[in-house]
Amino acid sequence: MTMAVSEVPTLRTNLAEYAVTKALRDGQVSSDVVKLDFCGPTPAHSGFKSMVRENAFDAGELAIVTFLQAKAYGKPYVLLPAPISGRFQHHCAGFNIDFGHLDPKDIEGKRVGVRTYTQTTALWIRGILRHEYGVDLDKVMWMTLNDGHLAEYSDPANCQRLPKGSSIPDMMLQGELAAALLGEDMPKDPRVRTLVPNAQEAAKDWFAREGVVPINHMFVVHEDVSRQRPDIVRELYRMVVESRRQADVPSLFPPVGLEANRKGIELAIDWALDQRIIPRRLSVDELFDDVTGSLG
Repeated sequence: MTMAVSEVPTLRTNLAEYAVTKALRDGQVSSDVVKLDFCGPTPAHSGFKSMVRENAFDAGELAIVTFLQAKAYGKPYVLLPAPISGRFQHHCAGFNIDFGHLDPKDIEGKRVGVRTYTQTTALWIRGILRHEYGVDLDKVMWMTLNDGHLAEYSDPANCQRLPKGSSIPDMMLQGELAAALLGEDMPKDPRVRTLVPNAQEAAKDWFAREGVVPINHMFVVHEDVSRQRPDIVRELYRMVVESRRQADVPSLFPPVGLEANRKGIELAIDWALDQRIIPRRLSVDELFDDVTGSLG
């Protein structure tokens, strides 16, 4: 990708429509400096693998865990200090009460379903189970549907692949899995309970102590864009922040800016290393370059 300063380039962009991106997606927030071709799939996470394996996009959203792995394995993307999505994850582990009550530590020695081991929701809820409830994550057999986004990465030994076409929610409801890490896919079923007791209250209590809203996706850009056209990167950041400003953003949502996100990103790094998702400790600052690190 080579871009002359005089031209208005079009960037292949993988960005879904959320409240915070709606004004950007529907053209209320636009630019004379850059055009965005929203050519990514729905849902956006279906494009993460091709982004990090084939450089399929020039810009867009990427799960924070996928980005940490991409950085560790030398992929050519750089982070902007602009979260696209984030939320508390305490409610994202569930079980069927028909098969008996489960406390968090009860999943040790049992089979727990998760779409992929490296899924960002899974990172956060496993970290909560480990650090708040003393769960030994190595004693759980994680039953997965898919491999992660990075070709270089292999799941830990205590992961096992489910048969193709398996439904984790159905298997959890039928008792074939003791519990499941599901996020938005949690069945709306009266038998389902959260593994974390009083999950909403626990999340509030955790936030009071940690001051972090877990990040799901952040905005990234190909390093060629940042190197050749720092003006475009600054413009992308302006557009994302403006789109967010026009939205009705929840009061508890990851902030913008590097320093405002430092603690949340550090926590993601700590837990990714602890859960054997990244091969080495990354520093927050190496995720940004001179251009993106000075934004905001």
